[in-house]
Parts: sequence; C-alpha cells; structure tokens
Amino acid sequence: MTDVQQRPTEIDVDKLMGFVFRAVDEVGATLNTALVVMGDQLGYYRAMADAGPVTPTQLAHRTDTSERYAREWLSAQAAGGFVSYDADAGSFELPPEHAVALADESSPAYLPGFFQIALGTARDADRVLEAARSGAGLGWHEHHHDVHEGCERFFRPGYAAHLVAEWLPALDGVVDRLRSGARVADLGCGHGASTIIMAQAFPESTFIGFDYHPASIEQARARAAEAGVGDRVDFEVATAQDFPGDGYDLVTTFDALHDMGDPVGAARRVRAALADDGTWMVVEPLAGDALQDNLNPVGRAYYGFSTLLCTPASLSQDVGLALGTQAGPARLRDVVTTGGFSRFAKVAETPFNMVLEVRP
Repeated sequence: MTDVQQRPTEIDVDKLMGFVFRAVDEVGATLNTALVVMGDQLGYYRAMADAGPVTPTQLAHRTDTSERYAREWLSAQAAGGFVSYDADAGSFELPPEHAVALADESSPAYLPGFFQIALGTARDADRVLEAARSGAGLGWHEHHHDVHEGCERFFRPGYAAHLVAEWLPALDGVVDRLRSGARVADLGCGHGASTIIMAQAFPESTFIGFDYHPASIEQARARAAEAGVGDRVDFEVATAQDFPGDGYDLVTTFDALHDMGDPVGAARRVRAALADDGTWMVVEPLAGDALQDNLNPVGRAYYGFSTLLCTPASLSQDVGLALGTQAGPARLRDVVTTGGFSRFAKVAETPFNMVLEVRP
C-alpha cells in the first residue's frame, strides 16, 4: 500500500486569531451567566434601574453588599456591555432598555430566569458527560434547583404577556368555552405558572395541573394559594401518559412535550382524555424543521439546553424518543398524528415559542 502524504494545510493567521478572540468572548459570556444570576440575587440590577449613574460604593450601600465585589461585578458588566461606564465620574449606569430585561419581572423580555436555568444546567454538565458515554439519561428532577426555578422565571413573563391575550384567542372557540366554564388539564405544569394565569383569567372554569415532579407540584400548590385561585385549581403528581380524568375541554402542554420520553404515548392519553370537540394546545420552543433554519442565537441557546437538559431528560424515561428542544413543526405533527389526532396547525409564535392547535 502506498503512503499518501498529506500536504500541510496553510493556516490563515488572521482567521485563526479571529476565532481565538471569539473564543475568549465565549469564555467571558460563560462567566457572565453566573454574574447575571449574582446581580439578580444580590439586587444589583434592581438597585440600578431608574437610578442613573452609581458608583461601586453607592451600589454596595444600596444593596448591603461588599463594595469590593460590587466594583468587580460592575467592571465585568461594563466590559460586556450590560452597563455603561463613565471614566471621568467613575460611575456606572444601567440603560433603561437593559433595565426592562434585567430588573422588571413583569416584562416579557425579562431574562434573569434564562440565565438561572443556564447556570443550573451547566452545574450538572459532568453528569451529562458520563451519560453521553453510556447513552443513559438524566432526569429533570435530578438537576440543580436553579433549573426548576429558572425555567419558571424565564417562561412565566412570556406566558403572562401572551397566553390570555394572544395564544388562547388563536384557538377556535376555546375562549368562549373558558368564559362559560371549561375543564382544563395542564400537563407538565411545573410550578404552575401557566395553570394559574389561565385560572385568574377565567374564573368560571376549573383547572388541574399535572407534573411527575413532586417538588414542583408542592410549589405549584403554594403558588395557587398565594394567587387566590386554590379553590378552582388542583395540582397532582402524574405523568402525561397516565394522568387521570376524561372529558376535558382543553388540555395544554407548555414547553414540555419535547422533554417527554414517550410523547406519542402522551398524545394517545390526551386523545383519550379530551372531549370529542376538545382542543390540545401545545406550546413548544420556536424551531424550524431543518437544522439550517435554527442556526441563529435562539436556536443556539435551545440546542445547548437540548444537549445538556432536554435530551437527557427524555432519555431517562421509558421509550426515550428524545425529540430535542428544536424538534420543529413537522416532527411534532408526526408525534400527535401518530397519537391519534387528525388536525394540527401552528397558530401563533413569539421569538421564543410556537403555539400549536391540535384537534381530534
């Protein structure tokens, strides 16, 4: 056999260094995930919102924290463009647009929860590494509490902004039914944010949230009591494949179908549990059907979560279909039609989510 010598590849030094500095920026962004969570939990962003320029000493005083930590945190935030810096005055300022995203929990653009779930996900990267070698999974319930808390904090503002105002009205006849009194099951309800938002908007209807994670159900019950809807909202530990009841007018699944090990089995159970003229509303991460459709900043974040969180969660369950966070409408259509549904349509979307109407 003749040896074939490979000609050395000529390296474009400018391209190499361009990539190196891009990688340096990636390291800074990785560290900034923890810094954003730090700023959120210490109250730095809230103290800076609408406050104008502040010095590290002033920020430390307002938040009852160490000035030395405040100074380093502010410097890192300025280097990353999260806050501005006035060198002459030695002061830092949180731009009003950034304050909406970092300090206003009612804003649909509120982001600290997104960083919190990312930080919690990264904490368990070593366990996912071992699972990747064996093909095993890692259950949602096995992750750091920042995953569970961050998930609700990220999605809740979007649900509050869009669920009642846009998503439910996009479904044929559903709002009228909710106003007159409907039975609703919310699958994969987590801490109950989606269930409670619907219950507050439609007092004539009754709601029950299901999740396999007992700690989340406990938290959801407490949240319902705080919101004053505990008399019309129940929460129970159950999976999407075995939740009880039938004759539901509406079943909802928010950002959870792709996490399920057996989403087809869930679709079959929903089909059996729905009234003949009922509706299943499936809210999933926004995605196109082809990889190239998702090669953008949102897709990048979702593929990261898919690798470290959502795919391992599915693989930890029976069947382990592992749809992934960027499943796309075509694959989701296949799941629900295989499960017994005949009608499927995308009826709404946001920069982060798509809303699917599924009917018998």
